Amino acid sequence: MIFYDNTFLESLAIHKVGNHIDEEGIRLSESLVEVEADIKALLLQYFFTPFKNPEYYHFVHENDVHLNEVYRYASKIFEKPTDLYEQSKNLAKYLYEESANPKVKSGDFFTVYFKDVVVEGEHLDAIGLFKSEAKETFLTLYPNAYNYDIEREEGLNLCKLDKGCLIFNKEKEEGYLVAVVDTKKGADAQFWFDQFLHVEQRQDTYFQTKNTLDMCKSFVTQCLPTEFEVNRAEQVDLLNRSAQFFKDKENFNMDEFSQEIMRQPEIIDSFKTYKTSFEKDRDMQLQEEFDISEAAVKKQARMLKSVIKLDKNFHIYIHGKRELIKQGFDAENGLNYYQLYYKTEE
Repeated sequence: MIFYDNTFLESLAIHKVGNHIDEEGIRLSESLVEVEADIKALLLQYFFTPFKNPEYYHFVHENDVHLNEVYRYASKIFEKPTDLYEQSKNLAKYLYEESANPKVKSGDFFTVYFKDVVVEGEHLDAIGLFKSEAKETFLTLYPNAYNYDIEREEGLNLCKLDKGCLIFNKEKEEGYLVAVVDTKKGADAQFWFDQFLHVEQRQDTYFQTKNTLDMCKSFVTQCLPTEFEVNRAEQVDLLNRSAQFFKDKENFNMDEFSQEIMRQPEIIDSFKTYKTSFEKDRDMQLQEEFDISEAAVKKQARMLKSVIKLDKNFHIYIHGKRELIKQGFDAENGLNYYQLYYKTEE
């Protein structure tokens, strides 16, 4: 979790960065932006709200992380925060050079220095890199002596940050602790993550929890039905029990999970084989034991749907007690059916 209740916005630089392919150019401000206290409070809300439960990354480079451009400029700012303006110009120029994709929009580029951000209980300084591409139209009402005047203005929606990156002054040699957001999808998001920032996800407890749950869902929904005779209700039951395991436990152990959730020896063997192929396909290593991330469980549990969709007529939500739902086939009418057993109706 990231908390900014007592965070101080120390310095701010804003530059205009266009699309390089379209030769839109770049406009560099001549100095830092002076901001009043009430505006700083609104900017903190604008910058930090998208980072409620972030996934953490770190800067990378194919040869040496010290050659990563954003990493180098961020390091210089941490070493001497008063140099933020000069380094913000270097960052803006680099962003422009990397904006060589027709889908990348021009926008206002913010470089910000924050003091006293609380990250996972630790107080840290941070550098914020933000890009605002979308402007929204607002109507401003001005009362006059007899009525109202209405004027149209364009500005930032405080609830809609387009692109953001928080670089925390921690784990420098490992590429810093970094949080990243991008509300766009596809090539535009890939540009921010891969071409400009050059980051990859840290293999921390969040990473392990999220991807192990992804692997479980993929096994149950894709692999299991092809190897064993399991119906949709049995798949949902497995997903429910998997999610509950992660909710109930503080630590994950692969053998314990396999015995408790998969149960049958042949399914356990298939699950472990699938884990190996899952890791290979995604070029990752899932640990046999790790501390479970509550934030990752909350996010991924929504992906483990406990619902059976029957044609376009019915949805059956299963939350437990698999034995209270049975499946059959009506040969006379050529239709499948489910029998549900219950005590009370609400």
